[in-house]
Amino acid sequence: MRNNDFSDIVLGRKSIRVYDETVKISHEEMLEMIQTATKAPSSVNLQPWRFVVVDSDEGKAKLRPLVRCNTTQNDTSSATLLIFGDLQCYEYGEEIYDKAVAEGKLSQEARDEQLGAFIPLYKSFPKEKMKKAVRLDYNLAAMQFMLVARSHGYDTNAIGGFEHRQLAETFGLDKERYVPVLILSVGKALESGEETVRLDAEQITTFE
Repeated sequence: MRNNDFSDIVLGRKSIRVYDETVKISHEEMLEMIQTATKAPSSVNLQPWRFVVVDSDEGKAKLRPLVRCNTTQNDTSSATLLIFGDLQCYEYGEEIYDKAVAEGKLSQEARDEQLGAFIPLYKSFPKEKMKKAVRLDYNLAAMQFMLVARSHGYDTNAIGGFEHRQLAETFGLDKERYVPVLILSVGKALESGEETVRLDAEQITTFE
């Protein structure tokens, strides 16, 4: 059953490390969740996030040596979502902007002006600068996916401890183009998850 209670989705989200291994997520539902997650904003709408869904026994066996101490999440989850940043996301610029024109969301003139300004700029960035340029975008999509998954009745765990240098090539991606960002385990919780605390808003906020 879908959960549309925003407070429960946000305030009830916990990091889950043990899942019900009998629960499977169909590829159709996984694509639906990813599609919704990618409504997250991105700089000039270039959408630099790329996903690999690991849900087969063979895929999990390949991933297991790379997730360090996070093997329980890999082994028990319905799927593990690998999130990469595409350092050549600008190659999709024309397709994205042409679609916006075709759907009446952007004028041809605005399309030409914006692509003419942004694409050469992105192409000129050295690799490290490009990594910084897309970092915020793919993190927004990752967080949004965690909330979307919860609205579908699943839980997640964000995994940052993995073998970054090996992940892309292990799953057939160009390691120079696709930068691993985060791994998310996804599934039906078999544990309640730990209760955590947050600093008070007054402590971390100033008004000017």
